Amino acid sequence: MDVNLLRRVVADQGAHGFAGAVLVRQDRHSIVEEAFGAANRSEGIPNSPATRFGIASGAKLFTAVAINQLVDAGQLALDARLVDYLPYPFPQFDPGVTIHHLLTHTAGVPDYFDEDVIDDFEALWANQPMYRIRRLADFLPLFQDRPMQSGVGERFHYNNAGYILLGLVVEQIAGQPFSDYVAEHVLVPAGMTDSGYFEMDALPPKTAHGYIDLPDGRWKTNIYSIPAKGGADGGVYVTVKDMATAWDALLEHRLLSPASTARLLTPHVGADDDNWYYGYGVWIDQRDRAIFKYYLMGYDPGANFHSAVFPTLGTMVVVCSNRTDGAFEMIRAIENALTSEL
Repeated sequence: MDVNLLRRVVADQGAHGFAGAVLVRQDRHSIVEEAFGAANRSEGIPNSPATRFGIASGAKLFTAVAINQLVDAGQLALDARLVDYLPYPFPQFDPGVTIHHLLTHTAGVPDYFDEDVIDDFEALWANQPMYRIRRLADFLPLFQDRPMQSGVGERFHYNNAGYILLGLVVEQIAGQPFSDYVAEHVLVPAGMTDSGYFEMDALPPKTAHGYIDLPDGRWKTNIYSIPAKGGADGGVYVTVKDMATAWDALLEHRLLSPASTARLLTPHVGADDDNWYYGYGVWIDQRDRAIFKYYLMGYDPGANFHSAVFPTLGTMVVVCSNRTDGAFEMIRAIENALTSEL
């Protein structure tokens, strides 16, 4: 690995407008740890490696871990039907939807935000104001009465509402709010001391504001664009170090049994193109029947997150951004540097 090349490409991305934090580890040693841009533009507070960032859909991993912890505890089965666990009405849902279907985005249930259909996230909150979305049940009016998108198990179609439903299952079994369960049983055991499900109007210190850059050069924060408190489909705030700690805890079987960890990281369903598959809460890039990388990504207005573990390279990358874009370009440049000599 050319460490100097790696550091140059990270600095170059930072010089071209990336805002956020970057961590690259090789064999558990940090070789790049940098931050760029502002956590608070109005106050001129810079981002740092200790800044907390929203990671949007990257948080689906924690929902998948929570579900599989209940499986490990014998309180839930992956082939269990959704209708047998939730007391809410879903008049048009197929009763055959299972936990496995929801984890792998193959349930066919309606989504509250389908990126193939709508691209204006703020339009979601016209009738259901974002400041009222603070509990998982608050998401239900956005999708629970809609018809199925496809047949159960018919195809992969990325679905945020499916992970809201999984979070509700966790709440029903655990008897506590989803975010409290994840904090107690996932974040704390993983050693993620600076992470949590925070409310947008009560952010703790060292938390980046999310920024949306407008075509005319102005900008605004994302406070009116996303829920006041994220759900089981996204909503965790992490530092880059905490995210690396989460990967360590998962891969070292400190969160799940070895069997459940292996199942979570199994390529269950093909997605997007020939190389990409989906496990439970994680994307998997499989090449020539071998795992090239485990991958997390998240996109919200004002939040952009990418993270990867390259098993054969012994490398881990975490990129958190408090702009709508930039994290993908950063991690792509890092991956190109990592693989330039292969």
